This record gives sequence, structure tokens and C-alpha cells, in this order.
Amino acid sequence: MTTLYYAPGACSLASHIALEETGAAFETVRLDLAKGDQRAAEYLAVNERGRVPALVEEGWVLTENTAILRHVARTHPDASLWPEDARTQARADEWLAWLSTNHHIAYAHVRRPERYTTDEDAYPAIGAKGADTCGDLFTMTDVKLAGGGWALGDRYSVVDPYLLLFWTWGRGPALGFDMAERFPHWTAHARAMAARPAVQAVFAREGLRLPA
Repeated sequence: MTTLYYAPGACSLASHIALEETGAAFETVRLDLAKGDQRAAEYLAVNERGRVPALVEEGWVLTENTAILRHVARTHPDASLWPEDARTQARADEWLAWLSTNHHIAYAHVRRPERYTTDEDAYPAIGAKGADTCGDLFTMTDVKLAGGGWALGDRYSVVDPYLLLFWTWGRGPALGFDMAERFPHWTAHARAMAARPAVQAVFAREGLRLPA
């Protein structure tokens, strides 16, 4: 049995949706990050880094969203979550890298300034700069989605749940962006995602509000 360790609304949302899209059976273990479940001995025995997501298959553990997304897609080829031709695969990898190494890091400066300084007085400035950077990055992503459709055009892929994750963070309290006003193309993508049964199922399971 495949087991996904996740936290509601955390970056694990992308892997959670991808698994649901496959239609295969899997179990979930919900962690409460506010309560410190990620630092409990039971979870550290699964993922010593103390972060989500973690995917477990018969004792084999895989962490990091981009790795899990690729693995889920490649091990469930019938779900058609990963492109077949080399250039579209490269484009998918480009998207995953763009989101993980830019959007996620910038957002971490907003939510986790303690990772970047020991000076607590500097936290507000780090958070403010992180929010500005997120705004710039989100604008570039919105432009990349201006053609409509999915991230890879007509083909849905594991890139799309990852995009939806950052859209939900953009509308969340840490950033508080008016996503529809500032990023209309990305919001159109999020609304299309909200119509997918797998997204609806995962948002219900995690207790999240669908894009509207």
C-alpha cells in the first residue's frame, strides 16, 4: 500500500492531488504542523527532515514534491500525468524547477524568516521582501499562463497541481493577494482545476476552500 504523509494546505497538497488523479488506492496520514507532528519521533523515523510530503511504498520512502510528482506520474502511466516526448518532458521539468526553486523559496522568507537570520528584529523586513519577490514571481507565472489551458498547453500533467498549490498560498493570509485581480490567467487555471473531481476530493479531505 502507498501512504502519503501530508499537512492540510501545505506543499504536500500537490502530491496529494497527483495521487488522487491516478485513481489508484492509497492511504493518507494527516500531520498537524502547528502541533509539531512533523517533529514527533514517529514521523522523524519516516522522514528525518521533519517536513511534508513523504511517500511510503512498502517501506521505501521518497520525499520532496518534485520527486514525488515525477514518481507518481511515471509509475501510473495510464493516468497520463507525464508527457511522452522529450521536449514536453523538459518543459515539465522547467516548470517544476521554476516553482520549487523560486516560488517556494520566496514564500519561505514570508512564512519562515527564522531560517534566514538569527536577528528577530529583521523578521519583518525579510517577510516584506519575500512578499515583494512573490509578487514579481507570480506576475511572471501569470504571463506564462496567458495562453490558457494547462501548464503544458492542452495536456494536463503533475505540473498543474503544483501550480494550484502556489495559487492557494497566494490567496492565503501570509500573502493575501487578490489573485483574480492581479493574476487573472493563473486564476483561470485554478478555477479549471477546481472542476476536476480529484481536486474536489482532496480539497474536501484537507478541509480547504476551492478556487472560485
